[in-house]
Amino acid sequence: MVHFVGAGSGAADLITVRGARLLGEADVIIYAGSLVNPELLGYAKPGAALYNSAEMTLEAVLRVMSEAEAQKKTTVRLHTGDSSIFGAVREQFDALDRLGIPYDVCPGVSSFCGAAASLKAEYTLPDVSQTVIISRMEGRTPVPEREKIRDLARHGTTMVLFLSAGLLAGLQRELLAGGYPPDTPAAIVYKATWPDEKILKCTVSTLAETATAASISKTALILVGQFLGEHYDRSCLYSPDFSTEFREAER
Repeated sequence: MVHFVGAGSGAADLITVRGARLLGEADVIIYAGSLVNPELLGYAKPGAALYNSAEMTLEAVLRVMSEAEAQKKTTVRLHTGDSSIFGAVREQFDALDRLGIPYDVCPGVSSFCGAAASLKAEYTLPDVSQTVIISRMEGRTPVPEREKIRDLARHGTTMVLFLSAGLLAGLQRELLAGGYPPDTPAAIVYKATWPDEKILKCTVSTLAETATAASISKTALILVGQFLGEHYDRSCLYSPDFSTEFREAER
């Protein structure tokens, strides 16, 4: 059996209870070594075989999984954040289906949730933004033509950008070309919830220079939108003059 486990946003104690239990039961752990907090390997039982997937191809990962399954061992494939977002898991699922190896998925806390927690921010604010776009800047790997940053930016909503910290000059140009005003609030969250986390607040027009000044070029999320501003409407749900299924409006 192979368990795909989301490691959480960074801090070792932000893994789920189920994820920690599965790590503790695993005979084999294949972890995303360039991104996963090494403290998480402290959940492993003595003698568990550890493999750093940063040094492996997909074929090598599948070979380890297949060998473990042949020996009736339990494998944990430890991915960063939640594996459903930029996790490269679909290709593993399909390969395991072809090989007849059973697997399941344990969700994790995505770094975009961790970043909001660190900022004490809410992505969806009344009369500000009710939509969150999660994407990335096009780099060495392309994005679909309909999902270019400047096209997504035309919505003017909250954006969370992964895998873009090393492409900030281009990202900044695309965000501005898409219609974000230069003074739109933005934040760069480096290694959200890790012990060495850094939070840099800036604007869309100063993203690149802010990152350069702080020597940040990877492992950071870029957050953009007026949800980082000062103005928003109060939630109707908790307003005294708003009735719900459980409470009558005050007269």
